[in-house]
Order: sequence, then structure tokens, then C-alpha cells
Amino acid sequence: MLELHSQKKSSLGSSPILEAVDLSCVRNNRQLFKSLSFKLRAGDMLHIRGHNGSGKSSLLRLLNGLNQPTSGHVLLLGRPLADLRNTLASRMIWIGHTPGIKATLTARENLEWLQSLHNRSASSEIPLALEKVGLRDFEDTPCHALSAGQQRRVALARLYLSNPASLWVLDEPFTCLDAEAIWQLEAHLETHCRNGGLVVLTTHHELNTRPHAYSGLDLRQYAS
Repeated sequence: MLELHSQKKSSLGSSPILEAVDLSCVRNNRQLFKSLSFKLRAGDMLHIRGHNGSGKSSLLRLLNGLNQPTSGHVLLLGRPLADLRNTLASRMIWIGHTPGIKATLTARENLEWLQSLHNRSASSEIPLALEKVGLRDFEDTPCHALSAGQQRRVALARLYLSNPASLWVLDEPFTCLDAEAIWQLEAHLETHCRNGGLVVLTTHHELNTRPHAYSGLDLRQYAS
């Protein structure tokens, strides 16, 4: 069962956006988790916990359609995820454990490239988005010349561009960030949920700023 923390769910009356239905996952002949179910609605934040190797990243990849569960299924807006592949990119932003950017492109070019993949146009907003993540004056710097933390910020700048994607799936988004950047990202995620967005994330970082409809899921409860 989903573990709810002190914040009370505020959106129980609305229809679920994302559902996991009796999910099980086996990787390399090892059962990572089984019989995992939950429903997430607008305004929710789900914080997935677990030790290294417990299946946190694997679960995220099931939720964004990159991998298939061993059993069970994922629903988006009440429909199987596989039926929405053509529209999934417009509804979701996925940022994995690695930044997922091209080292030969500049910070600006990476954001333009990522937006174009999903038929989004926000070129005029890119300088401001990069400024918000602390990369002012680095817009035209090739990403191979940036530090690991700065490359992470380039990826996170996508969250500061206006777009219709309300579901954010984030794998360890606080990696390589300093204290100020962590505080800023926490506040931004809380604002996104307060405005009706939905966030699913993994992190070993203990969140100090949480939306009202925050819940934690410990994968140890679903291990074989």
C-alpha cells in the first residue's frame, strides 16, 4: 500500500492521471518488486524510495513506457500506456539519472533540440530558463565544457519552459546540485504540483519543501 506522509491528499475526487496496476518487475532473473499499485492525481507528488538496486529507476522506466512490466500494467488518463505513445511525449517530461544532453551542442542548442523532439517551440524562453537554473552567460557554451552539475542544470532547465506537459518523471534530479539549486528546484516542483501538475521522482535527498498532496513509496515493501 502507498505510504502517505503528513500531507493530506487534496485531489481524491479527481480522476487519476497515472495508475500502476499490480506491477511486477524482474531484471536479470531477480525480482525487484511485485504487486505494486497506486493512483496519482493532479497536484500529487510521489517520492519513490529504496536502496540502490531496489528498482527505483526500473519503476520510472515502466511509468514512462521505456520498459514493460513483467506483469501488471500502467494507465495514463485511464488508458493503457501503450495506446498513448503518440501523445505521451506531449504529456510527460522525463529526465533520467544521466542528463540526456548532447555534449557537442551548447546549452541553448540542447534545449532547442529537446523541445523539437516533442514538437514544442519555446526558443524565446530558453535564455530565461537557463538563467533560472544558474546558467546565465553559459547559453552558448558547449556542454562538454560544463561541469557535471551544470550539465544537470541544462537538463532541468526544461522544467522552466512553458509547455503542456503536466506529468514530470524525474530520476535523482538533485544529483550534482549545490544547496541553493536544491532549494530552488524543491520550490519549483512544489509550485508545479500546486498548479495542478504531477511529479514522480526518485531521490535519496530528503525533501524540505513538499506539496500538500505528497506521498512516499518505499520499494522495500514490495520486494519478494
